[in-house]
Amino acid sequence: MFANAFLKTLRDQRRALVGWGAAIAVLVLLMAALWPSVRDMFEQDLLAAYPEAIQRLFDVEAMATGAGFLNAELFSIILPGLFIAYGIGRGARLTAGEEQDGILEVVIVGPLSRTRLLLHKAAALATGIIALGAVLFIATVVASAVMDMGIPVAHATIGTVAMVLIGIQHGWLALGVGAATGRRALALAVSGTLAVAAYALHVVGALVAAVEPWQPLSPFTQAIGPGPVGGTVPVGFVWLALTAVAFVAAAVPLFRRRDIATA
Repeated sequence: MFANAFLKTLRDQRRALVGWGAAIAVLVLLMAALWPSVRDMFEQDLLAAYPEAIQRLFDVEAMATGAGFLNAELFSIILPGLFIAYGIGRGARLTAGEEQDGILEVVIVGPLSRTRLLLHKAAALATGIIALGAVLFIATVVASAVMDMGIPVAHATIGTVAMVLIGIQHGWLALGVGAATGRRALALAVSGTLAVAAYALHVVGALVAAVEPWQPLSPFTQAIGPGPVGGTVPVGFVWLALTAVAFVAAAVPLFRRRDIATA
């Protein structure tokens, strides 16, 4: 029964995974193709042209390296945004979306308990995001080798894990809100709003001294603060994982005792 529920959820998102995976791979390879030109033209005069705030926020000085270039151009906002968007979209669909479509009421009358059903959907969502992470990792390693970016495999792994964790965290938040309320729009709104607020805290904390002490609370800072494609495993990875688990755990008792709406 675990395999049926888990695999069915994976099958339901297989086309989306193919499309999103292809987009991520193409994006990384296209951006890496710009690296030789950037490397040749990146001089101290160019660095000085960037405002100091932008230099601090995106670590522009590090763009003289392949890892720094990908951190600034992809891993700072574009890739986190893609992984978060996928996680939120699928997470809101897996319970609340199915409930509003009249599908969930059929599933819950079977022998699989609501708790196990929710956990299976959470596991399938995480597996899908991990699959996108595998595509990102392969594309990064290939791009580094082809374009001579000098990114070690271990560093590419850390960057990939950062994207996977932030995607799972927001995806499980959307899944949890949807399971607790049965409202897909609310799940999208809550998780999307918190993602925007988290990024705002990350940015403002890097620019405003008064906000800087609060910056580590942002999932973006926890994931990409040190520069995800690098040699340091951020402590924030632990918080990303723990909060993701907490979102699902908090939703379980609410999902178990809530009346499931009919279509």
